[in-house]
Amino acid sequence: MKAMILAAGEGTRLRPLTLETPKALLPLAGTPLIQRTLTWLKSHGISDVAINLCYLGDKIKGFLGDGSRFGMNILYSSEEIALGTAGGVKKMEHFFDDAFVVVYGDILTDFDLSAMVRFHQQKKAMATLVIFEVPNPREAGIVEMTGEGRIVSLVEKPQSPASASANGGIYVLQKEVLGHIPVNKFYDFAYDVFPGLIDSGLPVYGYPLKPEDYLIDIGNVDKYRKANEWLLGTERS
Repeated sequence: MKAMILAAGEGTRLRPLTLETPKALLPLAGTPLIQRTLTWLKSHGISDVAINLCYLGDKIKGFLGDGSRFGMNILYSSEEIALGTAGGVKKMEHFFDDAFVVVYGDILTDFDLSAMVRFHQQKKAMATLVIFEVPNPREAGIVEMTGEGRIVSLVEKPQSPASASANGGIYVLQKEVLGHIPVNKFYDFAYDVFPGLIDSGLPVYGYPLKPEDYLIDIGNVDKYRKANEWLLGTERS
């Protein structure tokens, strides 16, 4: 299985930390976030990875190179203008052979990705989203699911959230999903692709994290601090 890491964003909410450093290279307990993501993917048998670049992309490429020193094979996709989460993946359609993983570049996690892939296969899903509970549902993409995990709605940053179950920014997708994304157009998974798949009656599932699993999107300075504290505590123990 192959994966794509989305690393084109500017990280505006992390300024001034991201004025000269792309979000994906911010150090977490001394190791750049994207290196930790690659290590996590490799631990689940994934070594072929595409990474999209835009803001300060040359710095990411300069640090990772072809990926060989990390035991990975890395292919880059440069975007002059950001294409959105789905548009960036669509541009790399030729890279994927079958089902694949998408990871947002600001996510730090330790959950069992292999178990999520098995869940996706067992459900014969078109798309499977990792789901976690959030303290403030108005700041996240909130999902509603059936008892067996099928997603019946996904609403980004709702004013009146029906639950606290949120989209975690890690997906297992069938290659057929790319057929629902236009070429060379800004397009977003949460706003455009997944609601469209759900409305069409296609099987979109949520994979809920266990209480012991860790996932945080490092979208602002406070979350960056919390991620560092969690890692430092974990690595000391």
